[in-house]
Amino acid sequence: MIIETIFKALADPTRLRIARLLSAMELAVGELAQVLGQSQPRVSRHVGILCDAGIAERRREGSWVFLRRVGGEDAGPVHAALERLLATAETENEEFARICADDRRKLAAIRQARDASAEEYFAAHANEWDELRALHTPEAEVEEKLLEALGAAQGASLGAVLDIGTGTGRMAELFAPHAERIMALDKNVEMLRAARAKLQHLPAGKVDLVQGDFGDLPFAAASFDTVFLHQVLHFAQEPAVPLAEAARVTKAGGRIAIVDFASHDREILRDRHQHARLGFSEEQMHAHLRNAGFEPTASQSLDGGELVVKIWIGTRKGAVSAPSIDTPRKEA
Repeated sequence: MIIETIFKALADPTRLRIARLLSAMELAVGELAQVLGQSQPRVSRHVGILCDAGIAERRREGSWVFLRRVGGEDAGPVHAALERLLATAETENEEFARICADDRRKLAAIRQARDASAEEYFAAHANEWDELRALHTPEAEVEEKLLEALGAAQGASLGAVLDIGTGTGRMAELFAPHAERIMALDKNVEMLRAARAKLQHLPAGKVDLVQGDFGDLPFAAASFDTVFLHQVLHFAQEPAVPLAEAARVTKAGGRIAIVDFASHDREILRDRHQHARLGFSEEQMHAHLRNAGFEPTASQSLDGGELVVKIWIGTRKGAVSAPSIDTPRKEA
């Protein structure tokens, strides 16, 4: 019955094209309409049929709706076979191959538009970020130490990863080669769009971008092996709340990696950058981690600037087994 539903859904040439496009990258409904040269209502009807058949799935992000293919090994043998079928259809049908090639050229324009939008956003905030970056150790050095601390530099796998407060998507990009799959979450829609532009060169399905709040994560318990909070926790009025949520979604034996500032007195960061916390002492962070259910290890300090950057790693002391990363607790 599932196979029959899938074949009926793909009987229409437009839906076949949409399925092929979504195997390349996640796309908004408006972007699909642009590539296909059709109206958004018409594209939405086709998308609805594909979603009902379990071929695609929707995800709302602000006022936009993004679509992605359900596929790969995680989706089971039927969808893995569908992936091969679509690839075969393109290689064996010259007309379909020509249409797909034209669609991919239009996808290149979508990628360029995303890059341009991200550059515009970065330019508007460049002065703020430059001011903050000038106060601490260069990011490249922080990233190198973080890779070492998690064993990724030595080839260790990080498994299923959650990047809380992904921002520009840099952590997701950095750890993509070392992870099975990454969920990159941010509350800010504009930041998610910037991250999408940054990460669109990665294989489809490697990173999922999700809108959500770090105090109410839209994932099932014990879904992730590794959780990141990179320069995020100082925005929390009550750090215990996002840490409790991070603990809830971390598997037993999984790890949390927190990159943040040591305690400081730069009040300007409250005024200009909305920092709720002026860093954390070693005692504060260890207490937060233990209260949340993590066992902290020795931290690392990088003092190459006015602000000291610290890396804290904690191991989840105990959690119940739970569904895989693909099972949401509720809709994001």
